[in-house]
Amino acid sequence: MSAFVDYLHEVFAEFGAIRMRRMFGGYGVYHADRMFALIADDTLYLKVDAQTQADFDALDLPAFEFAQRGRVVQMSYRLAPDEIFDDPQLAAEWARRAYGAAVRASGTG
Repeated sequence: MSAFVDYLHEVFAEFGAIRMRRMFGGYGVYHADRMFALIADDTLYLKVDAQTQADFDALDLPAFEFAQRGRVVQMSYRLAPDEIFDDPQLAAEWARRAYGAAVRASGTG
């Protein structure tokens, strides 16, 4: 794992325990067995849904996207705000939003 991936344990310490799982050249970030974030190229993206999308839109945070068979695919993850890396309380707040979106997406929340 990269130093950035390891550093996320510190970033989200106030939110709670997280674990990483390798996937597609990056990592899924999990809390309580739900993936609430992903890491691609040492960049953090948080899970988003209809209830949280406006928070990301207000900061112009782009969606995670990748090329597949000649077209661009956007996923329901958006770039994390830079400010969370300097503010543990803000990091926990954004993590709770992303975790809530993950719970709602699973249909069990």
